[in-house]
Amino acid sequence: MAEEPVKQLDEVSVTATRESRSTGEVPQSISVVGKETLVDKKMFNVKEALQEMPGVLIDSKNGGSDARLIIRGAGLKAAYGVREIMLLRDGVPLSDPDSFTRLDFVDTQDIERIEVAKGPGNLFAAGSAGGVIQIISKSVFDKTANNAKVGTGSDGARNFHLRYGGMISDQQALAMTVSRREMKNNWRSWNEFDTTQASLKHGIDLGNVGLLESEVSYTEANMQSPGVIDETLFDLFKSTGRQEESSEPWRHSGRYSKVWSMNTRLEKEIGDITLKPRLYYNRWHHYHPVTGAINESESWVSNLGMDLEAHWRHAQGTMVAGVTMRRERTPDARKYEYADVEKGAGGRILATKSDRKGNLAQVEDATSRLTGVYIQESWRPSERWIIDLGVRYDIVDFDDTTMQYSKYDYATGSYKAGAGLIQTQKTFYLPAPKLAVSYRIAEGLNLFGMVARAGQIPSFNEFSDNPNLEAPVSTNFEIGLKGRASHWMFDASVYFNPVDKEIIQQNNGGVTSYLNAGKTEKKGFELSARYAFNHNWEAGGYFSYANYRYKDFTEPVRSGAVTTNMDRSGNTLPFIPSRQYGLFAGWKQDGWRARISTNTWGSYWMDNANTERYDGWSWVTNIAAGYQWQGHSLTMNIDNLFDKRYAIEAKKDTAGKVTYAVAAPRSLLVTYRYDFR
Repeated sequence: MAEEPVKQLDEVSVTATRESRSTGEVPQSISVVGKETLVDKKMFNVKEALQEMPGVLIDSKNGGSDARLIIRGAGLKAAYGVREIMLLRDGVPLSDPDSFTRLDFVDTQDIERIEVAKGPGNLFAAGSAGGVIQIISKSVFDKTANNAKVGTGSDGARNFHLRYGGMISDQQALAMTVSRREMKNNWRSWNEFDTTQASLKHGIDLGNVGLLESEVSYTEANMQSPGVIDETLFDLFKSTGRQEESSEPWRHSGRYSKVWSMNTRLEKEIGDITLKPRLYYNRWHHYHPVTGAINESESWVSNLGMDLEAHWRHAQGTMVAGVTMRRERTPDARKYEYADVEKGAGGRILATKSDRKGNLAQVEDATSRLTGVYIQESWRPSERWIIDLGVRYDIVDFDDTTMQYSKYDYATGSYKAGAGLIQTQKTFYLPAPKLAVSYRIAEGLNLFGMVARAGQIPSFNEFSDNPNLEAPVSTNFEIGLKGRASHWMFDASVYFNPVDKEIIQQNNGGVTSYLNAGKTEKKGFELSARYAFNHNWEAGGYFSYANYRYKDFTEPVRSGAVTTNMDRSGNTLPFIPSRQYGLFAGWKQDGWRARISTNTWGSYWMDNANTERYDGWSWVTNIAAGYQWQGHSLTMNIDNLFDKRYAIEAKKDTAGKVTYAVAAPRSLLVTYRYDFR
């Protein structure tokens, strides 16, 4: 008698290889946050879904749409936003052609699951060496996703959400989603956040041959960004749990944006070939006060793209190939001086009094274009083997014309005459080959190995600061073991990731600049595991070890008018803890459910010179508890249960100045949800 196959505790991924495959068979480190896990999260921010993954460092400085995201060291250079990591939603890129990503138009209440593929070697990753995060939204055809939700909590937190849809004919479905999230964050000054989002999805079921899905959405997001604080204010925060001010001059930073987004996706089968073309377009406008200047897109920025993808199923596997084209147009982008400032001796700006714009400082017209081709053969020579062999090749062009009338001078702390007309043209060529192998040792146990390389697109802000920047090249060597069974699962991997010409963000006496390191070397180990004791109880955890060092890096350090080149070779990269780990436990029975998780972020160096360490934070605990009866559900979320006072980021610049961005104290949110049936 044939042996009954083991029912595996696993998720399905479409991100790593562009074909549906269980994560246990993917020869790459990949994590999936599923629907059952997301239901216990308040989901004001993607941080809440991704903070329990080894090798993924994520936090939010304001609790809203802003997130600092780092995967295996990639993204470390980003002062704000997400860089070096490709983000997608339903296969549609959220990242700009230069890999910069804003999260303000992601409706976090409309998420079915999230997939995270780490490191280079991903067919979705156009010019992004750090990996790919794909957000899968709720299908227009899924009637079980219809619900109304209302939440209220501490510090002025409010959450409203409505999703309703259904079949409007035998083949067509329509779904409407409206969401509103807001936070007053009364514990800190200048830290309010609100977002209002609406979307309309339409789907046509083409029967056995495929689907056609379209969506149009609109977002208004308003986010105040609190400044960092010095040691004195940090000590005060630790004793009171409040941050009344910033120690920095720029106390009115923020981002206030409006975004229109549209996309159409077709999936059509023709014999052994499945076509998956995508067309997408978004327009956005923002008012964006930052350090030294206020950015405003006087005209709407537009981003148009398409992805023509095809799958060919043959006797021994699947071949995937496609073409990607994207263009972002930024006409009449402007920078303004701050109008309301407090000045000291010599006209130095001591503090902003508001975010009102003053004199025009700069006008810019920019266009970026990305063209990419990709192909991958997933060969199955036997039932035990899967071999992925592929390559992606991207070309990115930048054209920029800037008229700079004035600029902020960090040395004097005031505005001075600008450089006049500046014209920049830049082209980057980014090949990304990959070879990955998965071997099934036994039922539910797979050994994998991979080698992959990818180039990283410098963002426009980076090479406008330093026109001599070159594109980094990241190579990843990795082996791992994945286990799946009916009541347990685990992922373990070891990787070695040398990076040539890695882009380093440097703060030199208040001046932020970017430069290439000669070489960095990243070594690490990651482990995650989950065990279901029975239908009611489960537990799990994760652990990562990271040893990231500069192998060849000379850092210019300025002291007055003198600049000295300091050798940092052999030093550890700042901000990345050598150890990161966490545990969780969950329980459910007769409509009741509860989940507790606790996370630790170990100590790290605060600067490239490795002169001072920050202790990090340990056992920050979150809990969720709820009850569901028929279509009614009530959930309580408490984050930072024990009200720990710590910094999500501690930095030290080359002048020895130390600053802290503090984490939110304990917060509570109670949510009622009604599922339409």
